Amino acid sequence: MMSAQADLRNVASSAGKLASADIHDHTVAIPPMPDYNGRIIAYTATAAIIVAGILQGVFQQWLLWFVAGALTWPHIAHLLTRRTFLRRSPRIRQKMLFLDCVIGGTFIGLIGLIAIPSVSILLMLMFSCLIVGGIRQWLFGTVLMLASLAASAATFGVADSLQSPLLTSILALASTGVYICVTAYYSHQQARTLLLAKTQIQNQREQSIALSHKLSKYLSPQVWQSIFTGERDVRLETQRKKLAVFFSDIKGFTELSEEMEPEALTELLNHYFNEMSEVALRYGGTIDKFVGDSIMIFFGDPTSRGQREDAFACVSMAIDMRKHMKIMRQKWRSQGIKTPLEIRMGISTGYTTVGNFGAENRMDYTIIGKEVNLASRLESLAEPGEILVSYETFSLIKDRIMCRDKGEITVKGFGKPVPIYEVVDFRRDMGPNRSFLEHEHSGFAMYLDSDKITERERREVLAALEDAADRLRQEDDAD
Repeated sequence: MMSAQADLRNVASSAGKLASADIHDHTVAIPPMPDYNGRIIAYTATAAIIVAGILQGVFQQWLLWFVAGALTWPHIAHLLTRRTFLRRSPRIRQKMLFLDCVIGGTFIGLIGLIAIPSVSILLMLMFSCLIVGGIRQWLFGTVLMLASLAASAATFGVADSLQSPLLTSILALASTGVYICVTAYYSHQQARTLLLAKTQIQNQREQSIALSHKLSKYLSPQVWQSIFTGERDVRLETQRKKLAVFFSDIKGFTELSEEMEPEALTELLNHYFNEMSEVALRYGGTIDKFVGDSIMIFFGDPTSRGQREDAFACVSMAIDMRKHMKIMRQKWRSQGIKTPLEIRMGISTGYTTVGNFGAENRMDYTIIGKEVNLASRLESLAEPGEILVSYETFSLIKDRIMCRDKGEITVKGFGKPVPIYEVVDFRRDMGPNRSFLEHEHSGFAMYLDSDKITERERREVLAALEDAADRLRQEDDAD
């Protein structure tokens, strides 16, 4: 059963690899515009603004040195961040942009705060800050730029006229527009790629979830849940725990298998397992395995409510299964199955070894120990419709469940004879106040639990019983 453990754990990673492969095969990943390219565009635009300003007599001649600096700085910054120790510095991209803000603010101060060139530089810097680091980067970048601008303006003064010639203004605005458009294009393409990737990953995630739910059918829900929540790792490990162990099989199944076609027998057996599994899960049992017509269930792992409650839940489940079997027999009779099928059960409580057994690539999540052997032996000794429990189990449930002493048996692995007990019923359901009635003959079967019947169902049951009583009376009168 637990060979699916490794498959379940691998579903998520496999789905992630599938998603990555699918995205790689069907999309062209477009990263954000590299800082190197962005700086080349921005500083080239700045150099063009400086040259135009000098040619038109707006800027001083010595600012030509800034042209050389503007054209070489992007390459220097690229080498610093890729070839030196700075490449290991955290958030180096944001830090270098802060340096750009300081350089930009200094340059705006040097040109005397001339309006349009200053606004162009400011727009390129602020846009870059928002794209790279959001509001936080924008705020810090603005503070640094204003500080350097103020220091530079205080040193070199403000220009006599803040206006710039038409050619310089047009070139500044055009350069800024080109920078913003190119940056926005890269950002748009990145957003599209991320959206497509998100859609594809979501599809792969849905496929992996569907696959995991299919594989979960091979595991008990408690084990599956513990694996997927990360509470339990899929590796070869075991532990000692005190568990309540349950075994059951169908008395008469071998004879029935000789009478029925394999397809019909398979349908009957699957229906039986489905009904019994629902009962087991309702009481919190961990379904270990199905072997032929036998079921092995244990209580106390991976979750436990305490030894006493685990044992009580296990025996309560067995009683409910015995009652439910009567209902199933009625349905099977209506389908033409005349062989009376009875369930027999054995329960033992004690320390067992529970966990993953097997190999790294093929595991079974199960339990071993003498208590498992005892439960199996009790099941084989039980009469049809009987529930046999060990003394340890009896001592934990005797205050709430009536049991009958059945003597002692000898079991391999136990040094002394083992006292065993037969489960009669819940103490609360003994006597005249019990909520259920049951009666069964070859031509009649009834199981009634008045606590579970609604008012509407009560009227329907009464009507059916009255019709049956009238039919029997008419046949008696005819005789």
